[in-house]
Order: sequence, then structure tokens, then C-alpha cells
Amino acid sequence: MSDPLFSAMAISSAGLNAQSVRMRVISENIANAGTTGTRPGEDPYARKSVSFAQVMDHQKGLPLVEVAKVSAKADDFSVRYDPNHPAADQNGMVKTPNVDLLVEVADMREAVRSYQANVQAIKQARNLISMTVDMLRP
Repeated sequence: MSDPLFSAMAISSAGLNAQSVRMRVISENIANAGTTGTRPGEDPYARKSVSFAQVMDHQKGLPLVEVAKVSAKADDFSVRYDPNHPAADQNGMVKTPNVDLLVEVADMREAVRSYQANVQAIKQARNLISMTVDMLRP
């Protein structure tokens, strides 16, 4: 069997794992887009983002991608007037999350396409391995 095919599968597998984490974080952002604080002046849900890093798998000698960190951006909160809300301050203002649904949907679409590209690369490598085995049969 060709080692480059297994290497391609390992690299794509690392990409699948990274994009899976990214999709989970984006889903969490979308789910909490309306989550405010529960007490006066309390901060709402803070948008999270994923940072990737290239790492070297020294055992296989492959450059792989992995999630470096998931960080929350706890600023740029909007405010709205809602004096009856439990998180309203003395002026009746409530902090709202810094999640923009349009940005989240665009990020999700990009993550899904990256995930699909990695799946296709694994399928193609698997097909090539299968064809190689078929050629070796008497």
C-alpha cells in the first residue's frame, strides 16, 4: 500500500476533528444568541471563536491541524432598553450577547464545506487503496 494515501487520510482526519470542534462552537454561539445575564449588570453570553494551529506528528512525520484554543470575546456587548428584564441595570438597560447570526451562519457554512472537503479526500484515498488492492489480486 502507498504510504502517501495513509498520510492523506491522517491529515484529513485531523481536519475533520478540527472542523467538528469549530461547528460545535458555532452551534453553541447560535444557541446562546439571545442569552442575557440573570442579575442586574451581569454580562450576557460571550461569543466564542476557535483558533487553529499546525502541529507536527513526529511519529508519522506529518503536519496536522488541531484546535489551539477556544476563546470567548467578552466585550462589544450591545444594550437594549428593557426595564422589566431581570438583568436590567438602574437605567433599564440590558446587555445583549455579541453574537451576530449572519456571521455565525457564514462561519458554519465555511466549516461544513471544509468538513465535506476532508471527507471527500478520505473517500478518494480509500478508493485508491481499494483499486491498488484489486490490481494486486491474481
